[in-house]
Amino acid sequence: MRAPGSAFGNLAQFHPEDGVDASPAIQHPEVAKPFIAKRTGSVGAAPAKVSFGPFCLLPTQFLLQEDDKPVPIGSRALEILIALLERRGELVSKRDLMARVWPNVFVEPANLTVHMSALRRALRDGRDGHRFIVNIPGRGYCFVAAIDVSGHEN
Repeated sequence: MRAPGSAFGNLAQFHPEDGVDASPAIQHPEVAKPFIAKRTGSVGAAPAKVSFGPFCLLPTQFLLQEDDKPVPIGSRALEILIALLERRGELVSKRDLMARVWPNVFVEPANLTVHMSALRRALRDGRDGHRFIVNIPGRGYCFVAAIDVSGHEN
């Protein structure tokens, strides 16, 4: 029989690789103040509708539509879209996106890549003459399309 804790004794020797930041992500001040209200909270007045290309985001309903039909998209990808729309025209770092979409949880950067790919696929980004999201390799993403914000709800 093993001594208590001996199965985990080797973990004491674990040291993160040099250059790996194991500390939790720190949210950028802009990430903490969304202009689009979350489903459960109210952060000022939320737009009733944000339109871009053939798409329409109804933030208070947490719904993305194309031609008045719901677009099948996961909640994480929709959170990424909302975060990019809030800071449209600005570079949003991968760290900021991860802190926003997965607050206080450590996830591998590959999770962001997977959900970003799903978002771009749902938007058909780069096809049919539409370009919505630009990737700045190693730095982050930027929402580059023109948007129309209409109506506000409290």
